[in-house]
Amino acid sequence: MVLNYLWAAFFIIAFCIALFKLIFFQDVEIFQKLVASTFDNAKTGFEISLGLTGVMTLWLGLMKVGERGGIIALFAKAVGPFFNRLFPELPKNHPVFGSILMNFSANMLGLDNAATPLGLKAMKEMQELNPEKETASNAQIMFLVLNASGLTIIPISIMVFRAQMGAADPSDIFIPILLATFFSTLAGLITVALYQRINLFDRVILAYLGTVILLIAALIYYFSTISQEQIGTISTVASNVILFSIIVSFIGLALIRKVNVYEAFIEGAKEGFSVAITIIPYLVAILVAVGVFRVSGALDIIVNGLGQLFALMGMNTDFVPALPVAFMKPLSGSGARGLMVEAMQTYGADSFVARVASTIQGSTETTFYILAVYFGSVGIKKTRYALVCGLLADLAGVIAAITLAYLFFH
Repeated sequence: MVLNYLWAAFFIIAFCIALFKLIFFQDVEIFQKLVASTFDNAKTGFEISLGLTGVMTLWLGLMKVGERGGIIALFAKAVGPFFNRLFPELPKNHPVFGSILMNFSANMLGLDNAATPLGLKAMKEMQELNPEKETASNAQIMFLVLNASGLTIIPISIMVFRAQMGAADPSDIFIPILLATFFSTLAGLITVALYQRINLFDRVILAYLGTVILLIAALIYYFSTISQEQIGTISTVASNVILFSIIVSFIGLALIRKVNVYEAFIEGAKEGFSVAITIIPYLVAILVAVGVFRVSGALDIIVNGLGQLFALMGMNTDFVPALPVAFMKPLSGSGARGLMVEAMQTYGADSFVARVASTIQGSTETTFYILAVYFGSVGIKKTRYALVCGLLADLAGVIAAITLAYLFFH
């Protein structure tokens, strides 16, 4: 219901602002730009969906090999005690836990191309257990919000952009981003747990979360002792070694258990194309609405208004020029990335604004995109409180990003 009204509001607000510009500012090109953006973003949505086809075919095929070989079941058992408490509706030791773990792991390593098909696989398996096929289950909402909170251990792409833009130390945003995205994920977990009345003070949950916190602290300490060149090299090598090791382990264990890995791969891969086609209308709907909202100038109006409000409150407003990234990130990953690069070009890669923009970019994921793709892939129409929880996690991530940027860089 929330998404329904929000989607319509994007178009209505864009129309009202465009009409105002046409009448009072004689901006005769504004409606032409709006219409052009609808065509451009519809094309983009279609191209993204088709672009997912190949990688989804690959990973859904590999996941089928993993299922037949039994390694997914081993993953499920490893995280079973923790996931059984976060996803109490799902049967214990169900293979879906392996898919969920694989998706989270790929996201943490910054392997977006692998994370999306793995996430869609998990969503499909949860949909098979969902008694109300058009309504998001509690498990699906928990999974989507944690996915949208975007916990990333190593923000490789952002460091690459900073290096390309001439930053003296491209990796200086590593620790702020890691902390910001951790707070975003924690906020998402707490919010959904409150809705679903999950006891986060359970000893098993605290033990798993404590282990994660210790691992993150160890990574922060380790990366603080090496150079930025070493960080880039180690993170890139480690991520890809882990990913390819997973592929080989899937195939190896399946061979040991005398599974016909080629036939298993083909069987799973056949699902890739149908899933990619299914998400096209959902993705196009979101991208077109976001496009007209941005082109109309509505985003600029919101940012400028907040800047004035913060100034009236006596707050330091040095971070305000980076806010467009915060507003764009839940709507469009590529749009937010473009605004981050624009901030680096305008203010300098090592400026405070650029560092705030970079930290915000790494603090959350594209909630609307994930919601459209993941729920769209299984035909979910009633998203319940998923959007609210996802946006609250985004808000926590943005606030944490801005606060940490002041602590580290101001």
